[in-house]
Amino acid sequence: MGVGVSNWELASAVAKRGQLGVVSATALDHVLAMRLMDGDKGGFMRQAMAQFPVSVPALKVLDRYFIPGGRAEGAPYKSIPVYSTKPGAFLSRLTTIANFVEVHLAKRGHDGLIGVNRLEKIQMPTLASLYGAMLAGVDYVLMGAGIPTQVAGILDKLARHEAVSYRLDVKNTAKDEEVTVEFDPEALFPGIAKLVGNLKRPKFIPIISSVVLGMALIKRSEGSVDGFVVEAPIAGGHNAPPRGKMNLTEKGEPIYGDKDLVNFEQLARLGKPFWLAGGFGRAGGLQKALEAGATGIQVGTAFSLCNESGIEPELNQEILDLVMEGKAEVFTSPAKSPTGFPFKIAGVPGTMSEDEVFDARTRVCDVGMLRTLEVNAEGNVEYRCPSEPEEDFVRKGGTLEGAVGRTCLCNNLLATIGLAKPRKDGYIEDPIVTSGDDLKLASSFVKPGNTSYSVNDVLDVLLEA
Repeated sequence: MGVGVSNWELASAVAKRGQLGVVSATALDHVLAMRLMDGDKGGFMRQAMAQFPVSVPALKVLDRYFIPGGRAEGAPYKSIPVYSTKPGAFLSRLTTIANFVEVHLAKRGHDGLIGVNRLEKIQMPTLASLYGAMLAGVDYVLMGAGIPTQVAGILDKLARHEAVSYRLDVKNTAKDEEVTVEFDPEALFPGIAKLVGNLKRPKFIPIISSVVLGMALIKRSEGSVDGFVVEAPIAGGHNAPPRGKMNLTEKGEPIYGDKDLVNFEQLARLGKPFWLAGGFGRAGGLQKALEAGATGIQVGTAFSLCNESGIEPELNQEILDLVMEGKAEVFTSPAKSPTGFPFKIAGVPGTMSEDEVFDARTRVCDVGMLRTLEVNAEGNVEYRCPSEPEEDFVRKGGTLEGAVGRTCLCNNLLATIGLAKPRKDGYIEDPIVTSGDDLKLASSFVKPGNTSYSVNDVLDVLLEA
């Protein structure tokens, strides 16, 4: 869920109940560095970093970013490297350590299962991210927002600490030309293979929206696919675009039709276990999925507002209050996300769901997770994002129309979990809240007399039948 919403605390609480707790692996390099600069409240980051198998790289991260007591109020964060096709050794180590930290903390104190969720759209950090999670013993890797054919084979190699590469989606490359990002565990962490031995190879679960995509992954995957999560368009975050021509409702939301429905009987014939997502995080949802042949369900929206969620507490309560008052609304925007995928946004005052808040932000791209890559006329790889300053986007070959209405999900989602960046001009990044259409049902998890709810409250409802 987003950036840091499904954090180690939430995932751990789910796993302790015998379910699969999943942490969001998006932008964890930034999340760890910013938590350290905010003083590492509770000391959890440093506790986990002390367990990293090779101490020197972890100490270097601490030396660069940890601020005892936290940075002064309103002070900017120190700069954090941005990914390119040739990331520096420090950034690769930071990403590895950050993913280790999140998974290590999620797995601490119980024998339950922990997974990580990554986006195929965010390719350059993938190798370091997977390796860090595997060093911490992650059990599952889930991946959506694209066709992740390379990941299963990479997991096989990383389990043996082998050097790996990832073919990047780069526009305008010459025929048969590949642009890759490289990752060599032994070069970055000398002696680590002998130190820890072979790693457990986690199960790989792609997130799909159609049987056709599932068939393609089974056929083209470079390693074993262990099942699928099948996401309906009412799920939160990014949705797959409607099949065929994009048509919009009067409100401006994409219209999904029969072609976007998944035939569960055909899905079962693929011979892989599958979990259903979008509309099943409610009382009776699990039973309905099991009757359709599913192994279980994936739930995001219900957990996103629980006490253990990474959403900044005051914002979390504000959203839940809107739900309790019957005022919660979710809009599926075809334009807000720089990925071009439809993106669900909850209407919350003071957030990027409001036009005046969006218009007040000066465009800046300093996280860069959702940039696209294209070879320019000089033969160099150009990095561009529709959410960066319009003049930069157009100079790099984009169009002004393509930049209209795009928001910086990287910075907005960091702000949602309390990591809002102050700018030199005094502006502080505003959050954006993503949620599935089931947001209005969140009140069903609040027990009488309470104003909030926990992971256990959600699971009590979901597992009741």
